[in-house]
Amino acid sequence: MSDRPQLRTYGRTKARPIKPRQAALLATLLPAIRVPEGPFEPASLMPAAREVWLEIGFGGGEHLAAQAAAHPDVLMLGAEPFQNGVASALRHIEAQALRNVRIHAGDARELLIQLPEASLQRIFILFPDPWPKTRHHKRRLVQADTVAELARVLTPGGALRFASDWAEYVDWALARFLASPALRWTAERANDWRAPPADHVATRYEQKHLGDCAPAFLDFVRV
Repeated sequence: MSDRPQLRTYGRTKARPIKPRQAALLATLLPAIRVPEGPFEPASLMPAAREVWLEIGFGGGEHLAAQAAAHPDVLMLGAEPFQNGVASALRHIEAQALRNVRIHAGDARELLIQLPEASLQRIFILFPDPWPKTRHHKRRLVQADTVAELARVLTPGGALRFASDWAEYVDWALARFLASPALRWTAERANDWRAPPADHVATRYEQKHLGDCAPAFLDFVRV
């Protein structure tokens, strides 16, 4: 039996009723593209893949699907516990006939545990729940132990992108990423983190401007 503590997932897992078409995709498409249970080698899911990328908390799936469509030779893994978001992503995957996406419909930390060391070339964490109240900071995805897991699964030279529109969470995340000896912040100019990277795909959530600051984008490399 594993000695790892049981993970507790915070936040919503379901909201409004899922539309019939999306419910059908949950029953038919999701089982076909769900990641395996237990430890697995992600490259084995798409042997011809040039690289394997992971998006943690993909929301409605717009960014996940857009990156998969732009890079058909890359295997895109996506982790999202919110069932309505998974259903939305499946709609995008079907509409664009994407064959290079695999889904973990659950907590991303569960997926990280399943992955072997140095098995991913890119990780995206875009606009995660900021949990702004001080008593809820322990619920934030970016914690020292999670950062260590992220670094573990990245290949040397692999890239990690974090984005948020909550100023205090940006500071929080930057401090914890910089504390990792395995990650190097790639900002070359003071304003690098203020402008969306050239390959960024804006999502509906981002465009709602629900945070308290302009979006910040922090890019790191696994050393």
